[in-house]
Amino acid sequence: MGGGQESRRLHDARRAGVEVKSRGQRPRPGARTPRSEVIVALGSNLGDSANVLREAVIRLASLSARRLRRSSLWRSTPVDCPPGSPPFVNAAVAFEPTAGETPESLLARLQALEKEFGRRPKTILNEPRPLDLDLIAFGSEVRATSELTLPHPRAHQRRFVLEPLNEIAPALVLPGQTKSIREWLAELRTDEVVRRIPDTNSW
Repeated sequence: MGGGQESRRLHDARRAGVEVKSRGQRPRPGARTPRSEVIVALGSNLGDSANVLREAVIRLASLSARRLRRSSLWRSTPVDCPPGSPPFVNAAVAFEPTAGETPESLLARLQALEKEFGRRPKTILNEPRPLDLDLIAFGSEVRATSELTLPHPRAHQRRFVLEPLNEIAPALVLPGQTKSIREWLAELRTDEVVRRIPDTNSW
């Protein structure tokens, strides 16, 4: 990516309220997220996935009451997807929801955003998609309905969720759990291959 294009993208992101990390910057040890903070995991394996996630994060920033935090981009092997599925590009964001937002209303916004980016009703389980937005946590809220489970029931079992999330909230303990994101990641044993895409900590 050329320096001029990168500068424009950073400028657009900052104007949209996205916190852009400096190269090599890491979260402060022991930092915890506010009880009201929302965690969303992003994924894409159809189209220009890196650009899709960049644009989606800018849109998510408009839902935040304060500056949004985001991870680097990560490339991961498909998990439980149809044979021949392309690799994913993943990321995670954390932000404070606006006043009056609920887990249900935010879920509806995320689903609407997925559709805007071209997602269609599933015909095959876990088929390739341009944008996947998973609500991992909404502060200390807990849900167990047909539409929404909070915290996300499999987030701590997925390296493609934990690696990005460990960048922005390593000390986070999801509601009902006793281990932090950092601890889950250290203990995880999986065949997933998840690698940070170089030079995307300021994408």
